[in-house]
Amino acid sequence: MQDIFISTLPALLDNWTEAFPKSTIAAAVPEVVNVAKSKGKNGEATIFWLHMNEDRQQWMANTIASIARNYNDAKIVILANLPNQAESIHALSLGAMGYCHAYIAPTVLKEIKAVITHGGLWLGQDILQSLIEVSTKLIGNQPEYVDGLLAKLTSREKEVAIEAAKGLSNKEIARILSITERTVKAHLAKTFERLGAKDRLQLALMLNSNYKH
Repeated sequence: MQDIFISTLPALLDNWTEAFPKSTIAAAVPEVVNVAKSKGKNGEATIFWLHMNEDRQQWMANTIASIARNYNDAKIVILANLPNQAESIHALSLGAMGYCHAYIAPTVLKEIKAVITHGGLWLGQDILQSLIEVSTKLIGNQPEYVDGLLAKLTSREKEVAIEAAKGLSNKEIARILSITERTVKAHLAKTFERLGAKDRLQLALMLNSNYKH
């Protein structure tokens, strides 16, 4: 996938360049002549990273609409200087698949790309945890259903999944279970595969009975 950053900045930020050395920056969405070009160069799909460097909600809505008109298979991530929950939910409602801090580490940008490429959603840790807390109050799965899901996992995958469903980060889970972050990531990847979950939010909604066994 090619990466295009839409920003009023004159050049890419260092973390953007480090994550995606071949990415480009533009002040507006490049328009295409027809759908045949909607996948960009060499038939590649496109990820647009929209930089919200001020209160630009109307700009965000217009830009996402422009992307939808011109790029059928594009995926969109919002990069916010000052992330907030209301804006993140609004961005997702408009069609964005990710929302994070504009100055987030390059390694995380790469992880975001991997998640949304496979159909998942990405939100900042604080926002994700807030949404999980709200969602678990609104939706309650039966213990039998949750038991059935957890039965598909190994004992360690089950431990990791339960902590992740609480909204904890990989680092926090690693500390609690006395394992490495890399091991946590590996167990989560396998858990997503076994349960058919696309991301942490979906996993939390599947295991939202506040499992206590």
